[in-house]
Amino acid sequence: MIELQHFECSDIQQLINWIPSAEFLLQWGGPSFQYPLTKQQLEKYLKHANEEDSDTYIYKVIDHDMQQVVGHISLGKVDRVNQSARVGKVLVGSSEVRGKGIGCEMMKAILTIAFEELKLHKVTLGVFDFNTSAIHCYEKSGFVREGLLRDARKNGDEYWNLIEMGILKDEWCKMNK
Repeated sequence: MIELQHFECSDIQQLINWIPSAEFLLQWGGPSFQYPLTKQQLEKYLKHANEEDSDTYIYKVIDHDMQQVVGHISLGKVDRVNQSARVGKVLVGSSEVRGKGIGCEMMKAILTIAFEELKLHKVTLGVFDFNTSAIHCYEKSGFVREGLLRDARKNGDEYWNLIEMGILKDEWCKMNK
């Protein structure tokens, strides 16, 4: 079982340690971060997050059985007028727990925050089309494919396609009765 707690400055080094390459960083953080990931980049990322009226909420993922931080997830672009937000920066960082359903638990926890605490109507995310395990997890969590952004990111000499996915509050409520 996992719990989401606000990500803090004391969690920065562990997150840096989980990012082994520029390619991995592009998948996790998009173009807003540069490799190697630094404390300064993450402090800027945290600067206005996790406040009451913030548009970004950043979490560390704590595994209660292991009693340690095993991942990271954020809810960003929180738009209170349109009642929407975007899940991002999803990472099961601890190799010990990968493939054990932690990603799906993380999605359930972040959607609970989005729909129950923040009273949002819709949550979206983007995932690269080659990340089949993440796509499976997101679909299992109730997300549906809404579109494909072709050649959305450049990595070296190749381009990556990004699948846009979304879930509405009523869809989430039906799944969690």
